[in-house]
Amino acid sequence: MTIPTDPETGEFKRAPNRFTARITADGADGWPAEAGRYRLVVSRACPWASRALIVRRLMGLEEALSVAIADPIQDERSWRFTLDPGGRDPVLGIEFLGEAYRAADPDYDGGISVPAIVDIPSGKLVTNDYPQITLDLDTQWGAHYRDGAPDLYPEALRDEIDEINRSVHRDVNAGVYEAGFATKQSAYDDAYRRLFAQLDELSERLAGQRYLVGDTITEADIRLFTTLVRFDAVYHGHFKCNRNKLTEMPVLWAYARDLFQTPGFGDTVDFDHVKRHYYQVHEQVNPTRIVPNGPDLSGWAQPHGRADLGGRPFGDGTPPGPPPPDEVVPPQW
Repeated sequence: MTIPTDPETGEFKRAPNRFTARITADGADGWPAEAGRYRLVVSRACPWASRALIVRRLMGLEEALSVAIADPIQDERSWRFTLDPGGRDPVLGIEFLGEAYRAADPDYDGGISVPAIVDIPSGKLVTNDYPQITLDLDTQWGAHYRDGAPDLYPEALRDEIDEINRSVHRDVNAGVYEAGFATKQSAYDDAYRRLFAQLDELSERLAGQRYLVGDTITEADIRLFTTLVRFDAVYHGHFKCNRNKLTEMPVLWAYARDLFQTPGFGDTVDFDHVKRHYYQVHEQVNPTRIVPNGPDLSGWAQPHGRADLGGRPFGDGTPPGPPPPDEVVPPQW
């Protein structure tokens, strides 16, 4: 995997999302939210894709929006479907996600990223715009939500959620990558400083409230969780984000355990996929491709005590049911 960095500054440069069509209730972009029409392609290793898996579970969209789980190990041809019989996705009939990208644009030669939503009839990629994908799953698929689905992006709180999401993305979600992929000390130092300054601010905020915005789980919690759940497994060591482990930050550790133990969160996390992807694919960071045996994951099952702060995880809604049998994650410890 080639990591794009600026040769002068040593800063990691994430490519913009090229395919940004939206799937909406009114189909304004030509893609109406229809049950059975689309396939969500994810890797359980990827934090951006994990957001979509969590939202899909919380909103009860499993029957309306099928999912394809890619192998956590990519090769030069992109995310691959080697976990499926014959090495092909059984619905899309393709071996590599890049085939759907090129079906949408034969001249496309950029990066192949997840999450991605593919139109099943045409085989064309619709969108890889990960921030918008979850917002649209939150708000545009209402005809297909389960009874008791939560409101993850309540209108009255959207400005505050958006503000939190911007700072968390800049310094935490993207910050760990900017530290881990930096090729100059100054670039690493800047990312490291911003990351832990933001984590300290978040710790202060969450010391007195159970969730980031309001008294229920929102899009903001989902976006922070997918970075926190990977922190000790890969970011602390592999990406040199090592001022503290998550387990050494009491408020954030309890907050992350609270979410992990909430239906729809921990049951989408596969630490084996996470560790094998980061340590084996990022050869520029880990040339030996050795996957460490630690950390001990059993702490994720320990009591968190966060319920004492109040809050209602699903608001007026209810927890999602168990995942479909073919999406159950193997035991983690």
